[in-house]
Amino acid sequence: MNIKESIEDLRRKIRRYDYEYYVKAQPTISDFEYDQLIKKLEKLEQQYPEYITPDSPTQRVSGEPTKEFPSVIHRYPMLSLSNTYSAQDFIEFDRRTKSALKSDAHVEYVAELKIDGVAVSLSYEQGRFVQGATRGDGIRGDDITINLRTIRSIPLKIIEGKKIPSRFEVRGEVFMPKKSFEEINKKRAEQEDSLFANPRNAAAGTLKLQDARLVAERHLEMFAYYFFTEEDSFLNPTHVQNLELLKRLGFNVNPHFKVCPDIGAVLEYVREWEEKRSSLPYEIDGVVVKVNDLQQQKILGNTAKSPRWAIAFKFKAEQAETRINAVVWQVGRTGILTPVAELEPVKLAGTTVSRATLHNPDEIARKDIRQGDFVFIEKGGDIIPKVVAVNLSRRDTALQPLKIPTHCPVCATKLVRIEDEVALRCPNVECPEQIIRRIEHFASRNAMDIEGLGIALVELLVKKGFLKNVADIYSLKAEQIAELERMGEKSADNLIKAIEASKKQSLDRLIFGLGIPYIGVTAAKILDRTFQSMEALQQADMDRLQEINGIGEKMALSIVDFFRDERNRQIIDRLKEYGIRMESTGLESKQTLQGLTFVLTGTLPTYSRKQAQELIETHGGRVSSSVSSKTDYVLAGDNPGSKLFKARQLGVKVIDEKSFLDMLGS
Repeated sequence: MNIKESIEDLRRKIRRYDYEYYVKAQPTISDFEYDQLIKKLEKLEQQYPEYITPDSPTQRVSGEPTKEFPSVIHRYPMLSLSNTYSAQDFIEFDRRTKSALKSDAHVEYVAELKIDGVAVSLSYEQGRFVQGATRGDGIRGDDITINLRTIRSIPLKIIEGKKIPSRFEVRGEVFMPKKSFEEINKKRAEQEDSLFANPRNAAAGTLKLQDARLVAERHLEMFAYYFFTEEDSFLNPTHVQNLELLKRLGFNVNPHFKVCPDIGAVLEYVREWEEKRSSLPYEIDGVVVKVNDLQQQKILGNTAKSPRWAIAFKFKAEQAETRINAVVWQVGRTGILTPVAELEPVKLAGTTVSRATLHNPDEIARKDIRQGDFVFIEKGGDIIPKVVAVNLSRRDTALQPLKIPTHCPVCATKLVRIEDEVALRCPNVECPEQIIRRIEHFASRNAMDIEGLGIALVELLVKKGFLKNVADIYSLKAEQIAELERMGEKSADNLIKAIEASKKQSLDRLIFGLGIPYIGVTAAKILDRTFQSMEALQQADMDRLQEINGIGEKMALSIVDFFRDERNRQIIDRLKEYGIRMESTGLESKQTLQGLTFVLTGTLPTYSRKQAQELIETHGGRVSSSVSSKTDYVLAGDNPGSKLFKARQLGVKVIDEKSFLDMLGS
């Protein structure tokens, strides 16, 4: 078997394993074995780049962010469905359908779960995925091919051995599983960023991201539900046969569709899934019903906006009514105030809810929420409790609009509203509540992981005056702690041991633990990998930070502002004196490229562009995307492109991989 055949054989195997894992949910090899196959394919493609193809499993994520999403015209219009919340409307839909067809015609329906996601259209040519688009206005949508390629349940190439049309189109719903949604909101909460209201909003926002690498990290999925082709030999007589065809071609089709002989069976299906919806690992917001016979669909036709042969029954969001007993304003570690409604406990979606977020002052004003109101609450995405609306019919006329605080409820400092933000913020970094929350964050599991230093103990230590900032943790003495209520010598010794052990935590944990606004766990890892030391990170400017994949302008500004503050620099100096690790655990190389700027172009014989960039940054250098007079070296491989030409114009030194490795002493 030659090299090209070996590469194709690997791709065939990986596509099959992807199908088994992401579509059938029946993996036949371990994650380790799968990763080894991917690494083997990546290595071969690096050695023989002439054999890289767009449908290779290694090419799901592009290397460069896209600037914009071009507009595309749909080959077949993407119509929206008529919606109803009424069983009577369903019966009327059945009557209209039968009336439009022959009076003696039997009408069979297919009922499918209505996935709460984003509708997309996928185009295939010769079995290869060539374009994906959003619905847009139904006629024209955004070309989001680059982001859809990251979704593992979308095949980049149809599994070989399947008979397929030369050109076909698949419609489907991209969605975010509940588990992924929870993880993303957890990360956003850590960064004190606004939370996604529900999985649908999260999926829609993700598909509009301009960096496909970030899209890939959010683990979107897709269910396919419609198949189009103009080739007669592939036209099936029924919709359910098309669903089965999609499954055979390797698409992920929701398994819960059902053929219903009449509208009565459809209504039973609706009732069944309205009760069972919370058991699913993804959100549904109703049921879609379609006439099964495609010839009957053709006869029924479409209105200007919707097909006459389909309708969606929308579930009402599960709500509960309760009373707001009080509204409290919580102060976070960055000073942002969040209004929280304390409720009469009420059962909702299987749990007892006693608190719900009111988000911010603008939201309170928009909904006219008052303390003492009876309100309807629901769980956003069935996860986050929120107040949906006030039951005005039960409002006591004596209730007054909520007073929005002008001063911090903890330290009485006058509140500020940052430009472009709806939240109120306490600007006093010495605010006791902010201190407590910062120390709690520093000691948390994803940061320095100091077991035993929970919120209750932190509050007590701050109250006693033992802790004023995170550096004070390392000055605590066992005898101080032992004297506290509910502590003792053993508990105190265990805490001191945990504090001592935290000094060896990795640099990324320290970066995250410092509580730099907008810097979560993932960003901290990126900064660790890029700078390798706290000193290098402190010296980074806006330009340097914004060049790093995964660090945007907002995050870069926050980092610069944080290290510009003398109080923060003093805390870091104290942490260093206490022996906290200030360098990456992987820092084994000398900073031989310190201060040098490189531009990469072409295909290197040994390293991928990403690997070369990491090598440069590990050794203290920086990588720029464009050649300028400030560029020190252009590292060029095969097929270098215009960057090489510009380097020669400007007299910038051009080196190959061997010369580059010589510079590193490798």
